[in-house]
Amino acid sequence: MESHGIAVMREAGSLKCRMPRGSQEAILINTSGGLAGGDSVSIEAEVGPSATLTLTSQTAERVYRSLGPAACVDVNLRASPGSALLWMPQETILFEQGALSRTLNIELAADARFLAVEPLIFGRTEMGEHANRLSIRDRWSIRKNGHLIHAEALTIGPDRPSTPATLGAFRATATIILISEDADRVLATVRPLLTPNDGASAWNGKFVARLMANDGFDLRKTLIKVLSACAGRDQLPKCWTF
Repeated sequence: MESHGIAVMREAGSLKCRMPRGSQEAILINTSGGLAGGDSVSIEAEVGPSATLTLTSQTAERVYRSLGPAACVDVNLRASPGSALLWMPQETILFEQGALSRTLNIELAADARFLAVEPLIFGRTEMGEHANRLSIRDRWSIRKNGHLIHAEALTIGPDRPSTPATLGAFRATATIILISEDADRVLATVRPLLTPNDGASAWNGKFVARLMANDGFDLRKTLIKVLSACAGRDQLPKCWTF
């Protein structure tokens, strides 16, 4: 995408993309209603020089029970010089015996700004659901000017033990990463917004926050405040409001 609008857009399968006229916000829509075992989704996007692109989702993604293979999601994003790229999908809800394998690969120009959030919900508490048997493999890789600046991997399953490392009794979590020269300033703004269950740090132009909550509703209340502080001049997607 260039500053004046869409340069190239392709869609295939159940995944669609809609961009309101005059907006810098692209909305991803999974018309299948969720992910089942063996499903495969690939997302690629690039923001042009000095442009801004926010990628979000129409609603929460659902990962249903699998009889064996995991649902696979591969996300590959690129940001050109002077651009701002925001990866802000809504929550991913894992159902009992759901299986998800997801990768997030980011390539940033030296002066590009990047903000990402990935919220995870283990079952819907309002529906009395428990997601204690599930499988998730989540891998993140962020490169800036060709150099690896952030990498992480999460693996849980086939059972989710009730330990601090696997959220204990909490049912919702989120990771936020901001790559920006003002990461230290953002940290000072965000810390008063966090709950006692959350944590955040900043170093070398990178801000990272981990949030935990009892359910998706409590998580989102904190997320909206934290993401608003991280986004700065860039507005949150409209779907990220109550």
